[in-house]
Amino acid sequence: MKDALAIHRWLLAHQVHHEIVRLPRPMTCAEELPETVSAAPERCLMVSVLEVTTWTGREVVVGVTAPVSSPPRPGAVGGLLGARHVRPAPAHLVNSVTDYADGLVCPLLLPESLPMFIDDRLSADTEPVFTALGERHTALSIRSLDLLALLPGKMVDLRGTRPRGSRGAVARRH
Repeated sequence: MKDALAIHRWLLAHQVHHEIVRLPRPMTCAEELPETVSAAPERCLMVSVLEVTTWTGREVVVGVTAPVSSPPRPGAVGGLLGARHVRPAPAHLVNSVTDYADGLVCPLLLPESLPMFIDDRLSADTEPVFTALGERHTALSIRSLDLLALLPGKMVDLRGTRPRGSRGAVARRH
């Protein structure tokens, strides 16, 4: 499993200013970051790992980096990918695919084979954001601009809104 030291060394090698934050208490998932580090939920990031079933029946695993305040809805990811079914990946799959503990996945050092999406609500500024490091006792503080420059993946709109009168809206009424 990857840990804070591996990420710290990688960031130092890339000359990226960051801070490894020792948490006052252990956390079980990234959703606990805002309360644990006393930061706004929009400044705390999580990585969701999802299993996607395409219309051809092929199963793929994708990752989504998003603010804790706006976790990705499976329907929005499915709409983006034109998928038949999207569901959260089980813990054992998250652990094996990411090499991080489920719920504490860091958006850095993920395998290149894992397709990644980045929620476009992440603001590119010089203020710090916080993310899990795969460990219960530490978090990463890094300028959002620096993090976004390092993140692999495609910036996408995950709001998943549909215009009124769309086929999906009509189908739900009946």
